[in-house]
Amino acid sequence: MLGFIKGLKKSKERLSGPLRALFSSSVIDDATADEIEALLYSADLGTEATGRILERLRSGGLNGGSSADCYLRAVEEELLAYFDAIARPALPEGRPRVIVITGVNGVGKTSTIGKLAHMFKNDGKSVLLAACDTFRAAAIEQLELWAERAGVPVVRQRMGSDPAAVAYDAVQSALSKDIDIVIVDTAGRLHTKRNLMEELKKIFRVLASKAEGIALESWLVIDANLGQNSLKQAEAFVEALPVTGLVLSKLDSTAKGGAVVPIQNKLGIPVLYVGFGEGLEDLEPFDHRIFVSALIGSE
Repeated sequence: MLGFIKGLKKSKERLSGPLRALFSSSVIDDATADEIEALLYSADLGTEATGRILERLRSGGLNGGSSADCYLRAVEEELLAYFDAIARPALPEGRPRVIVITGVNGVGKTSTIGKLAHMFKNDGKSVLLAACDTFRAAAIEQLELWAERAGVPVVRQRMGSDPAAVAYDAVQSALSKDIDIVIVDTAGRLHTKRNLMEELKKIFRVLASKAEGIALESWLVIDANLGQNSLKQAEAFVEALPVTGLVLSKLDSTAKGGAVVPIQNKLGIPVLYVGFGEGLEDLEPFDHRIFVSALIGSE
């Protein structure tokens, strides 16, 4: 989890130190409350979480005193309550496990797929990638580069092929070769483009109806740099598709890591993994307790 903690460095610098300084007086008056509120907003924690935290602090709901550490622990406890309320989905039954990766342009889907393939392979699983972004030659080439780095095969077809057909062929190939996991790359698309979203829906319809016995999942990749601005995008994907998990990318390059709180709370879907660099190893499972501790940093 060292990479995870390192990835939160910018977010922690924006939030933890300044909060500790404000709490050092041990008194939350109106002026201090306003400064705390501004800090929480700047970290993109959102309106609801910010309001709950301020209410807790001003009501004196502390455990063990009124030191800066007690205040920080109270903030941690409020944030943990959000994450504790979101259950991780059970792994669906079936084989192979088929994970469809979606998201808007530029969020880091392909690099996330390469990291996931590497991680699963290191866990002893066999992995196959499906190149279902058939609109850009560069997208297929990029996926093949990541597949080569991770040491896993790719199923691809010619440019312009039906993405759903490519996904189905990949699953059939995995079945014939007894492969454990298929990761499906999809074309990046704006959440407002209805025709492109319909193509994504078709992938799920085809896999659900024609590839019986598979364990089908859908993970949405969100760019951490966008903060809460990514929430509307995410809501559109969740409304249209059976999204079961979130992956937060580019955590190392943002000071808005706190946005995971309102995003996960609003969507009711857990963050499963976080990415924080361009290396194959730069992806780790999301642990909400480590996340909150790294973000707030109480002693």
